[in-house]
Amino acid sequence: MHNVLFFKATLLFYFLGTALFLLNLWDSRSERAEGDKPSWPQRFALFATAAGFVFHTIALGIQLKEDGYIPLADLQEAVSFFSWAIVLVFFWIEIRYHLYILGSFILPLAFLSLISVSALPSEVTTLNSTLLNTWFGIHTILSVLGIVAFSIAFLAGIIYLIQDRFLKSKQLNSLYSRLPSLDLLDQWNKKAILFGFPLLTLGIISGALWSQYTEGTLWGKNDSKQALSLGVWSFYLLVLHGRINIGWRAKKAARLAIIGFVGVIFIFVSLKY
Repeated sequence: MHNVLFFKATLLFYFLGTALFLLNLWDSRSERAEGDKPSWPQRFALFATAAGFVFHTIALGIQLKEDGYIPLADLQEAVSFFSWAIVLVFFWIEIRYHLYILGSFILPLAFLSLISVSALPSEVTTLNSTLLNTWFGIHTILSVLGIVAFSIAFLAGIIYLIQDRFLKSKQLNSLYSRLPSLDLLDQWNKKAILFGFPLLTLGIISGALWSQYTEGTLWGKNDSKQALSLGVWSFYLLVLHGRINIGWRAKKAARLAIIGFVGVIFIFVSLKY
């Protein structure tokens, strides 16, 4: 019961944070140079997001204590953990780069992900103690963290294309000046994929070991999920090869990051163990 209350509080504060970030998206007064203190509307948005993150952390902690394992046993729990992790990444970016406006892109994704959890039908976890082993925890954590990294590459790709369009149309407005530079966005895109690809690789390997432990075969009964994971893995391997060895342009890489995230979403939807 307490877990549900904290979850509802999380939704409320994430909604407030999302609304405030979006309202200030086109407000030139929300511009802040590196090292400057945020204005009071920015502080209120950050406070609402931080409060939601705290409630979310408490909800996950309660669930961990009650269930006795990391809350990643079904699609609802995986999406909830994804939402928590991407908000954590946002705070790291805010502390590191002081780019408040990124909340207008990251927090809506976190909120929509979390609200989808409440829309999903309630599931009773049927995994027994045999399935809930070390490999299961490693597999799910690595997979979700890889998805978080690819979502950052996805958002960086979207913002890159927005900035590129502003430049080509010569619409150098206040929004353009507040968004990260094309070079920085390209770096985030590349680093996020470089970070997410090994996580996805290890997630696939640990998933195969989990299948070997539970079903006696490295290629389990849910072969469609494994085939999709390998397909997405191959796609990002091609992207990394193109960027590192062929020298693909940043704009092409941004578009591919957006396309690749579509496959990542399908993997997420398939996370019904």
